[in-house]
Amino acid sequence: MSFFKRLFSKEKKDKLDLGLERTREGFFGKLARIITGKAHVDEEMLDELEEILITSDVGTDTTEKIIKRIQERVRQEKSMPSDQLNQVLRDEIAQMLVGHEGEESEEIFIPATDGMPYVIMVVGVNGVGKTTTIGKMAYQLQQQGKKVVLGAADTFRAAAIDQLKIWAERANVEIVAQAMNADPAAVAFDTLQSAVSKNADVVIIDTAGRLHNKVGLMNELTKIKRVMQKVVPNAPHDVMLVLDGSTGQNAFEQAKQFTAATEVSSLAITKIDGTAKGGVVIGISDQFNIPVRFIGVGEQAGDLQVFNRFEFVDSLFAGKTK
Repeated sequence: MSFFKRLFSKEKKDKLDLGLERTREGFFGKLARIITGKAHVDEEMLDELEEILITSDVGTDTTEKIIKRIQERVRQEKSMPSDQLNQVLRDEIAQMLVGHEGEESEEIFIPATDGMPYVIMVVGVNGVGKTTTIGKMAYQLQQQGKKVVLGAADTFRAAAIDQLKIWAERANVEIVAQAMNADPAAVAFDTLQSAVSKNADVVIIDTAGRLHNKVGLMNELTKIKRVMQKVVPNAPHDVMLVLDGSTGQNAFEQAKQFTAATEVSSLAITKIDGTAKGGVVIGISDQFNIPVRFIGVGEQAGDLQVFNRFEFVDSLFAGKTK
């Protein structure tokens, strides 16, 4: 069974293939070694596959699920030729990934919100590419004809405010910002008021990336949400956690911290290009049952891609299932 169906343009797909190249080469180089000289899948091969998945940052729990599913298929089929392992693994990984509304389009999907702006609150630690991700989203949405307003609610770093202003200018979108150390909730409130008055389609709120005090983080994010709802009921419509895919298991830990502090509803995983740790996408999506909405495969604004699990799996296994 194959889940793949072509959804992206050749340019996008080629960029995704290239972004996953190091992960693919590292993973399949190891996989080829355990298959060589063996006619059928056996327990020894699955033990080695388990080690490969764990060392590829898929994560222990997700790896265990994958191995159990393959073991069950081997039992049902009595004997599985070793050259079928790639296809079986591909299908199992595709099922591990959580889908999201809008994944079948290259464009960013924005649901209808009864005439109010669609509000995205972005969370994540400093250094993961949070502000850059916001800027790239804003640029793409503006290119789609959406009216976008950014809110610089990470007021604890002057650099974050300045960086977001640069992206706003680059994307030709409005930004609401106050001085450093201003109340983040007040910035969010002003941003939504401005967006409503100007009939904006999308609001993206940046927040501070501090994890030293989980209770403090939780209180701050809760306050921001409560204040925003005074202007736009049900805001934010999406709480997006940005993670640096190149950090592997550290990304898992950040996901644990932020999902404990607030109700994360989507993920953006950056810096997948140039790393062999792309397996982290699989484990995080599975373990937290949260859809990956975006994946970063380069520096350009268009290199923040809408995540599609079928395209991702196809790129991860590119040239390996024929």
